[in-house]
Amino acid sequence: GERRGREPIALPILETREVSKVTLLAISGDRGLCGSYNAYVIKKVEARKKELEDQGIEVEIIPVGTKLSSYYKRRGMQFEAAYNCPQVPTAEFASSLSRSMLDKFLEGDTDKVELIYTKFVSLIASSPTIRTILPLSATGIETEGDEIFELTTKDGDFVVETTTLEPAEPKIFPKDTIFEQDPVQILNGILPLYLDGQILRSLQESVASELASRMQSMQSASDNAKDLKKQLSRTYNRIRQAGVTQEILEIVAGASAAA
Repeated sequence: GERRGREPIALPILETREVSKVTLLAISGDRGLCGSYNAYVIKKVEARKKELEDQGIEVEIIPVGTKLSSYYKRRGMQFEAAYNCPQVPTAEFASSLSRSMLDKFLEGDTDKVELIYTKFVSLIASSPTIRTILPLSATGIETEGDEIFELTTKDGDFVVETTTLEPAEPKIFPKDTIFEQDPVQILNGILPLYLDGQILRSLQESVASELASRMQSMQSASDNAKDLKKQLSRTYNRIRQAGVTQEILEIVAGASAAA
């Protein structure tokens, strides 16, 4: 960024440095019975981990969700920190994750933090996604829009209505604007809040994707159970009908023999 359009601003949160260590903050679920949701997250983390290690970069994983942490614990991996994934993500939880990642980055414990989460697309589609959250990019923030998802029903089925919000129009300050605080202090206060928001949104999208996957899994289980019930009913009816037919034949044969 620049101060008053001319002087460069040095912000630690925007500092790009040579990458020798990457922290992967990865979000999975705490429970199963949700189709391939957790498997896809694990596959994404594994692929990214291998890609970075092939480049000679050290990889640290911070799991959010017991399914992911259990997967790596069974393989002998230890974590500096591991979290459960809340079913209702809160701003407080997202802020604590954000502060933890920011502290690691600013103290030089890691050179880059990447967030792996599941982007919610619809009730039947989601996409495991990777995005760099630290260092923050000095450009692109102002062009990000937003989406609002609302779960409703239509003809007895659940549907998701999506409302897309365009990026907010940038505000132009008069050239003679005087800030009570130094612009660097203002940005150092605002940018961590932006990071909090990004992590909270990713948690919400991941949980929404998990619930949608669980709904689909349960629907498939219900459909399979109905199909199995039909097949068993047909088999039972055929066996019963064959038994009745056999009894009739035996009665007829007995009557014929008696006559």
